[in-house]
Amino acid sequence: MTVLDDIIAGVREDLEERRAQLPLEELKQLAAQAPAPRDAYAALGGADEPRRRLRVIAEVKRSSPSKGALAKIADPAELAARYQQGGAAVISVLTEQRRFHGSLADFDAVRAAVDLPLLRKDFVVDEYQIWEARAHGADLVLLIVAALDDEQLRAFLALAQKLGMDALVETHTAEEIDRAVAVGARIIGVNVRNLKTLDVDRSIFAALAGRIPAGAVVVAESGVRDAADVEHYAAHGANAVLVGEALVRDNTPGQAIADFTAAGAAAIAARA
Repeated sequence: MTVLDDIIAGVREDLEERRAQLPLEELKQLAAQAPAPRDAYAALGGADEPRRRLRVIAEVKRSSPSKGALAKIADPAELAARYQQGGAAVISVLTEQRRFHGSLADFDAVRAAVDLPLLRKDFVVDEYQIWEARAHGADLVLLIVAALDDEQLRAFLALAQKLGMDALVETHTAEEIDRAVAVGARIIGVNVRNLKTLDVDRSIFAALAGRIPAGAVVVAESGVRDAADVEHYAAHGANAVLVGEALVRDNTPGQAIADFTAAGAAAIAARA
């Protein structure tokens, strides 16, 4: 069993507990009552031409399977507010509880504190989670191509869009990028972390990003340690970077976001 398989097995167990407490039909009613979703695609520069800015998706992340505990994050809302002040375009909140120690309670706290688009970061394997994300005020959900077949990927993306949200469609290989493009994904992430071994290889981004069509927002995921890494990704076609560990461990995350944005802009200008 791979790390991804193990995580998904736990996600399914936890999902069944929540479904037993709140049936889908009741969840749909809550989703219908949620405030209108924000436009994450626009926030990430999707409509801009040319895209001269590098956007940062700043993540509220307590732990990870590869590094263990990253930060205590006593107040996720306060951290998110600092992200917003620093210029983050979108905020991502981990809600998977077993390996990442996240929760929907963290998501709710952040939603109440900021007005930026929010990504509900979890391992989506069932439509219930998409309705759940919308009920909690999410504007964007994560769809991991490696965890879904083509029918699920297409159906889940369509449901997210039907609910007014968008999806960050995460890929790791050329074949997965082609699958994401085939279903019409317009925000495509290239994750340079191997989900089987958890190893990071930043060179993967440069090798794969060029397969993504011009109309899509290209997001570099994993491996950002500093502004130099952001510059590397931006130089090879990233329109946005998703950063968790480097920010939650930084005493001045707002300044780090500003530095990342400036590094990205310089790299984009250099490649123009």
